[in-house]
Amino acid sequence: MTFSLPDSWVWDFWTAVDGDTIHLFYLHAPMALGDPDLRHRNASIGHATSTDGVAWVDHGVVLTHGSPGSPDASATWTGSVLRDPSGTWRMFYTGARFAAPGDRTNVETILMATSADLFTWVKDPGVAVSAAHPWYETLADGTWHEEAWRDPWIVRDPGGQGWHMLMTARARDIPADVDPLDRGVVGHAVSDDLVHWTLAAPLSAPGAGFTHLEVPQLTRIDDRAVLLFSCDSAHLAGDRRGGEGGIWALPVDAEELLAGTVDVRAAHRITGDELYAGRIVRTPDGPALLGFENTGTGGAFIGRLADPRPVHWDGRGRLVVAQQEVAS
Repeated sequence: MTFSLPDSWVWDFWTAVDGDTIHLFYLHAPMALGDPDLRHRNASIGHATSTDGVAWVDHGVVLTHGSPGSPDASATWTGSVLRDPSGTWRMFYTGARFAAPGDRTNVETILMATSADLFTWVKDPGVAVSAAHPWYETLADGTWHEEAWRDPWIVRDPGGQGWHMLMTARARDIPADVDPLDRGVVGHAVSDDLVHWTLAAPLSAPGAGFTHLEVPQLTRIDDRAVLLFSCDSAHLAGDRRGGEGGIWALPVDAEELLAGTVDVRAAHRITGDELYAGRIVRTPDGPALLGFENTGTGGAFIGRLADPRPVHWDGRGRLVVAQQEVAS
């Protein structure tokens, strides 16, 4: 499933399958910017399709930033796609609004667009989900440089009633003995109709060693549920500070997770920083981890999707990447 663009960096992505076609949605920004760090404030969402996961046809941009003052005034960031019960495709994505050029301060909002065919998308201005007290840190709290509220992942309630949204978030309140930076949590919102969302308590607690848990994915492998997320070395906190980051996995009971009882301190690392924003995808050979190539020689940013890497459960009940087992 390798995918790259000749003149743009490609990083976070998500997929949808319609019949025999795999639809890839990806963040990209022009290499002409020079500095890879600038990609975040210049990101658009692109679209490509494949029937075999190997040869891709790129269809270009499907969503880009909005007008000044809108929640996605600066850039459109990571999301996910699902088909609702009526047959409409819904893309939940992150809108970023930076305070000023050269200022990394930004506010993130979860937004939605709809499509009948996965090719043409229309933003729905009636859906805008934001971080708020009492559970979640906001920019006004002054404890972090951004209002972290991104990477929405939508799952059906196990009982079939309603929907859960998981997202990258940070806790407002932490115990006195916890590293002040160690606020990363799995944010949570619930909805009956995918349009009206109510914030709920986070699905994990702060103090787990992560300033943020990026690109969360709750999925199943061989009928066992697993939570994936990413946190690189630079954003580890607490007792993990100075260690190695990458993509992390945590076997879970899905119902317990959605009830807010998961302990992400038990997560184990399955790749290093060389791969990021990993998601489990289905291939003809079974489940595999797909991520983007993050850091290369000397720590330089690469910015293209990697080949899928088969995954399996080991004898200890931990998810591992074939031939790439990484000690936690």
